[in-house]
Amino acid sequence: MRADHPSGTLELHAAPARRQSPGAGPQGPAGWTPRAGPSIDWAKWMRELGARIRRVREFVGLSQEQLARLAGVSQGAVSRLEAGRGLATPLLVLMKINVPVLRALRGLDPSILNDELRRMLDETRNISPPVGDMGYEALPLTRDPGVEELIRCYHELPERQRRTFLSVMSATASSLANASPATKGKA
Repeated sequence: MRADHPSGTLELHAAPARRQSPGAGPQGPAGWTPRAGPSIDWAKWMRELGARIRRVREFVGLSQEQLARLAGVSQGAVSRLEAGRGLATPLLVLMKINVPVLRALRGLDPSILNDELRRMLDETRNISPPVGDMGYEALPLTRDPGVEELIRCYHELPERQRRTFLSVMSATASSLANASPATKGKA
């Protein structure tokens, strides 16, 4: 199927097409016979990929501009990819963006990441939405989703307010740790 097909989907062919001899039946471009395969909604796949890249980028505390600079691509390329408008994004751009994202994830304390993400980092696989039966499902990035929320809140604050945020969180944690057992059960 062509990229401009009205259905908006492309077919992924599991087996290679075969060259036919002239006059041997319907042929695709350049004389190749198309093979049936699972249908992939590439626009949806790109939206999911973009959402995952954005989620991880924000989790590790990178702005689009910082990620673009580290990857050697334009900020617009990162923006288009995250917004799911990157259907024609070259694989090289995806690979360039993947490198600093993986580097940033590897720089985190592995104990806060979930088992699947740690395994993925160990195996140096790409972070991507599933294609057919391959890939990773949308799993939390940490063992405790609350940790992910705290880190996201921290990164959303201006740098000058982060110290205050940490002080408040420390005081709250200390207060909760020192609470009597009867009070702890009511929280």
